[in-house]
Amino acid sequence: MGDKAHAHPGAAGGAPAADRPSAVRNVVLVGPSGSGKTTLVEALALTAGAVNRAGRVEDGATVSDYDEIEQRRRRSVQLSLVPVAWDGCKINLLDTPGYADFVGELRAGLRAADAALFVVSAAQEAQSVAATTRAAWEECALVGMPRAIVVTHLDTARTSFDDMTRICAENFGGDDPDAVLPLYLPVLGPEGADGHAPLTGLTGLLSRRILDHSSGERTELPPAPEQEEPLRAARDRLIEGIIAESEDESLMDRYLGGEDIDVATLIADLERAVARGSFHPVLTAAPAAEGARQGIGTVELLELITRGFPTPLERTPPVVTTPSGKPRPAPVCDPDGPLVAEVVKTSSDPYVGRVSLVRVFSGTLRPDDSVHLCGHGLDATGHAPRPCHEAEIRVGALTSPFGRRQNALDRCVAGDLACVARLGEAETGDTLSPAGDPVLIEPWSTPDPLLPLAVRAHGKADEDKLSQGLARLVAEDPTLRLEQNPDTGQVVLWCLGEAHQEVALERLRSRYGVQVDAEPHRVPLRETFAGRAAGRGRHVKQSGGHGQFAICEIEVEPLPPGSGIEFVDKVVGGAVPRQFIPSVEKGIRTQAARGLSAGHPLVDVRVTLLDGKAHSVDSSDAAFQTAGALALREAAAGSRIRLLEPVCEVSVLVPDDYVGPVMSDLSGRRGRVVGTEQSAGGRTLVRAEVPEIEVGRYAVDLRSLSHGTGRFDRAYARHEAMPQQIADRVRTGSANGSPGA
Repeated sequence: MGDKAHAHPGAAGGAPAADRPSAVRNVVLVGPSGSGKTTLVEALALTAGAVNRAGRVEDGATVSDYDEIEQRRRRSVQLSLVPVAWDGCKINLLDTPGYADFVGELRAGLRAADAALFVVSAAQEAQSVAATTRAAWEECALVGMPRAIVVTHLDTARTSFDDMTRICAENFGGDDPDAVLPLYLPVLGPEGADGHAPLTGLTGLLSRRILDHSSGERTELPPAPEQEEPLRAARDRLIEGIIAESEDESLMDRYLGGEDIDVATLIADLERAVARGSFHPVLTAAPAAEGARQGIGTVELLELITRGFPTPLERTPPVVTTPSGKPRPAPVCDPDGPLVAEVVKTSSDPYVGRVSLVRVFSGTLRPDDSVHLCGHGLDATGHAPRPCHEAEIRVGALTSPFGRRQNALDRCVAGDLACVARLGEAETGDTLSPAGDPVLIEPWSTPDPLLPLAVRAHGKADEDKLSQGLARLVAEDPTLRLEQNPDTGQVVLWCLGEAHQEVALERLRSRYGVQVDAEPHRVPLRETFAGRAAGRGRHVKQSGGHGQFAICEIEVEPLPPGSGIEFVDKVVGGAVPRQFIPSVEKGIRTQAARGLSAGHPLVDVRVTLLDGKAHSVDSSDAAFQTAGALALREAAAGSRIRLLEPVCEVSVLVPDDYVGPVMSDLSGRRGRVVGTEQSAGGRTLVRAEVPEIEVGRYAVDLRSLSHGTGRFDRAYARHEAMPQQIADRVRTGSANGSPGA
């Protein structure tokens, strides 16, 4: 922020370990897909001397996107850590995916970081501030996390830094748009015939100097006369914004009185306002030209990070409890304190096995330490964790990741990040603490995965590996949920979107060697009787030797929803011997579980046993079970059987502009809107009851309908009768061997 270059203390290939929390900066990069986060990380690594040549996303050659899936897809799908050194500080750059399906990786990055760089693309114009980006900004605002904004792709034709600054102020400024102001103005070269004007440098508003890169080297120049007026106007607004955030209340009066405020004072106030999270500077950056040693704006970004972003000492510590849930004092960022660390990401390496990225909040983590591993296992919402798991483990080798390479560390102090290989059965969200005094860190929230993916093993060889592979996937990614549906028998992997599904399947194949087939997800339907019916079950066989004889007569009547199967014995005179009445009931319940018309369980009926016949020699438990099942089937054949479908309570939160389309879409899904509520931020909560068969792909459809701004929750409400024409289609599909619903 002082417009001065620094020496490059980092050697190519990674940054040295930090020896104290004050020398650490943890920064997460947030932004939509295509905004240039990975390219920016590469440019910062080049400027800091961590790499000798910047890689390109298009070539699959960047430090961040080293996973095979990322290289094939040419986009980030997981959180990655790139540490660099600058001005005596270790900067942990956390590159996150921009696509909404991988918001779980973004949440992990926010948990590990102390400040955020929001990257927006001028080439994407207003779309560059996507719904997920605004949601992440609001999350940071709630916890007071410092934020800055970086505008990229200004060298694209027909882009405007002024327009992007205005868009950022509108989306991120809230009630105070003057809290979002540029620190530098871009300097553009001559515009070509295609409308392309290359970015050649920056103008420092506080220093009144041009940082020119047109020669390939960063040089300082005075502004040209035609630049003086726009520079003065932007500088005055910036100074007023800084002074408004100053703790010196006399500064504004002095400035309005015509006093020329010292630049050093302004920079100090600016740094304090940024660190508090009350002022959000806008900068711009571009990757280095071929052969250049640094990109445009990268030195200024590194200066902002080291001088304006807070150290881990200034972070509000996470809430901790005992494993049983009793409150414990918040951890203090002290390398000499008791160990409190958290696994923020889990991945698998084909050579070293499970690798855990750990953020140390207190104490110092060393190789061969004995620690207590404790985890609640993150659930989808972060509010109802799975049963706690605990173990005493020994810490293996500590490393600092740099792409595929892992650089050995001898310790990881409070505030820093490190990777630990073979950390037992550690899962994302687990806590590391002293063996004799375990604690548990409160989990962070993750969105509920609502897009189902039913899978089955491709072959016999894959069956044994499938459950293990799925369990590892879920342990690594808390936004995946695994379900073994007892009604349909399907193995269902719940995901956030189609890209999330594709990556999960690809990881099963490439990482765990499991070939799987996706199949249509089946909704658990039920059957019930539409009215009273009677049935007679006759099971009589005589083929020499001991025969089989059982006859029973039943009556079936429907019951209110939720009643299940009720069995009533009204046999008189011993027509069915007492010892065989439970056999009849067992046969009826077994047949009810198998279904009658479409293979779905029968519910909400009362079955009354009225009469029957037995044989003193040939009657048996098995014979009366068969007779009971036959009687129920005969009753169904002479009656109308209704299909019952599950109905969900759906809550959709969307901006007010999309309420009409959302309600119309829900109605088209046979939904009943039961109410709407106004919510903060110009949004509306729409509550509806919708058949589950109609919301299988709603996670994808809502994203398209609301342009990524809507989200929804769903919960099972009840089963109710399916319309006859839809029920007929389901029965036809079942008869043809189709999975139906």
